[in-house]
Amino acid sequence: MMSKRNTPQRRHAILALLGEQGEVSVDALAKAFATSEVTVRKDLAALQSNGLLLRCYGGAVSMPQELIADPAQPISPYKQAIARAAAARLREHGRIIIDSGSTTAALIPELGHKPGLVVMTNSLHVARALSELEHEPVLLMTGGTWDPHSESFQGQVAEQVLRSYDFDQLFIGADGIDLARGTTTFNELLGLSRVMAHVAREVIVMVEADKIGRKIPNLELPWSSIHTLITDERLSLDARDSITARGINLICAAVTD
Repeated sequence: MMSKRNTPQRRHAILALLGEQGEVSVDALAKAFATSEVTVRKDLAALQSNGLLLRCYGGAVSMPQELIADPAQPISPYKQAIARAAAARLREHGRIIIDSGSTTAALIPELGHKPGLVVMTNSLHVARALSELEHEPVLLMTGGTWDPHSESFQGQVAEQVLRSYDFDQLFIGADGIDLARGTTTFNELLGLSRVMAHVAREVIVMVEADKIGRKIPNLELPWSSIHTLITDERLSLDARDSITARGINLICAAVTD
């Protein structure tokens, strides 16, 4: 038990618990420190403002790796080529969704050239990067339940928010492409991706060629939901033929020096 007035010590203890458990609840912290839930929420707000944790419904979770990763880590030339090709499909004053993921995030530096964009995302990394653009687009966040595995917001609240809008384009990645079925993912949470595809007029999948043909069990988007696939020039001719035979608009982006 700890004095209510020993704020720095209590906050240090909260971070220690978070490091052990990965997540903490307001209720449990209030009981552990014999203090009010209001005080605990103030602690969590202060710790979040210092970039030490991420608040979620009823408590807090460890800061997602995508927000503390080395910002100097270079984007692969294949991702850059795919991002340039994706940006070429953007229209001025377009309403778009950018899903979480490193390939879709590579699109963000290209957005400053298109005025009047409205961008919805479920990713804090994408949101932060958008806010740092010189010509910042109008930013919308899904909100919802934080999923530390996909490092994005998921769940019914996020789905309801998306359904209240309509969008011109969705830019979404994938862990793999099953040539027979569509995009696949390691993530068990599939609902939000499907809602994103439903509320967008054009679904644009951005994926590096080495992921095409990967066998991953969870089908995310069937081919019938996909309009455009942007990959890189390493894609085999057989795979190109298989994809275009489904009526998909296939773009194989070339890496430039």
